[in-house]
Amino acid sequence: MENSSNTAANADVTASADADTDARIRPFRIDVPQAELDDLRERLAWTRWGSEIPGAGWSRGVPTAYLKDLAAYWAEGFDWRKAEAELNGFPQFTTGIDGQNIHFLHVRSQNPAAVPLLLVHDWPCSFVQFVEVVRPLAQDFHVVVTSTPGTGFSGPLGEAGWNTGRIAGAFVELMGRLGYDSYGVQGTGGGAWIAAEMGRQAPDRVVGVHVNGLITFPSGDPAEFEGLTAPEQERLARLEEFQKDRMGFAAIQSTRPQTLAFGLHDSPVGQLAWIAEKFKEWTDPAAELPEDAVGRDRLLTNISVYWFTGTAGSSANLYYEAGHDPGAWAPKPRGTVPTGVAVALDTGIAIRRFAERDHNVTHWTELERGGNFLALEQPEAFVADVRAFFGTLGA
Repeated sequence: MENSSNTAANADVTASADADTDARIRPFRIDVPQAELDDLRERLAWTRWGSEIPGAGWSRGVPTAYLKDLAAYWAEGFDWRKAEAELNGFPQFTTGIDGQNIHFLHVRSQNPAAVPLLLVHDWPCSFVQFVEVVRPLAQDFHVVVTSTPGTGFSGPLGEAGWNTGRIAGAFVELMGRLGYDSYGVQGTGGGAWIAAEMGRQAPDRVVGVHVNGLITFPSGDPAEFEGLTAPEQERLARLEEFQKDRMGFAAIQSTRPQTLAFGLHDSPVGQLAWIAEKFKEWTDPAAELPEDAVGRDRLLTNISVYWFTGTAGSSANLYYEAGHDPGAWAPKPRGTVPTGVAVALDTGIAIRRFAERDHNVTHWTELERGGNFLALEQPEAFVADVRAFFGTLGA
């Protein structure tokens, strides 16, 4: 059975070519057909399990015993309908921007002084990344959570060229279409790059950018390394170790995402392993397993969104675009929009002087716990820091 976002949308909202170019804001509701759930369970039951090197643990990838247990729970213990109902508890919409269907949720605050706030997720997450923080944030903000083009219900992609700049431009258009002339943006990991780019494109509209999971690279100037503190040197070592040993996913997604997509699109266990590994490596190291950091049901809800929408391949597009865009890594003007940075001490790789070189950093918080998926791992700390940063701006 072919999976696509078309089958996951209800009868009133489809990802058809006509809808992709329709600028109207259209209500959306997730409604995965029962046949898709049955197909998932059947595919999981027929998984062809391979061998592994005894005693390798997680050093060579996801251990077979762990994945077998997680796959069995996905098939027989995980309740998608319950997760679907929870997601449908948030007002969701789609609209066509630049020829692409864009999915988002939009929760308006009852606070008359509320500030609009756009939340941008990271790969391999989805809008599910922010479900824990939407309602707490809605006490002070009009919350908009997007699905990045190519991911989940904003996919699959209709054409190439959806790089960071184009996505940022689409999100600027979305906020304007919602009637917000002034707003804040929060981005996690890869979403932080999009958030920062929105600030560069629309500094007259973006009042502030808050990020976590920010990656800061040295410029190559030896003077930048003078006087680094011990914690900063440790973060730099993490970046070097990441580039040396944990970049396999990026190498394939930035070069041959279509080849990878055949395996992930056809095999739910392949999709499960591909995402679960990142949650193991990018969450708080105090968590022994991915679900210890974010919860097993939440992890599987996120993976199910990828599976039911068939967006394993198109979600990798941003890596391909970055790998083939000469301007992606070219020096950019320093951002002028006030920027807040939250860094998890045990996993973060952001170094303040590098961040200040590229961004107008006005707020810097170092957190004792958490990893890249901070909104899922430490939702209270995430909400507190977002509030604190925008509070410094008088928002």
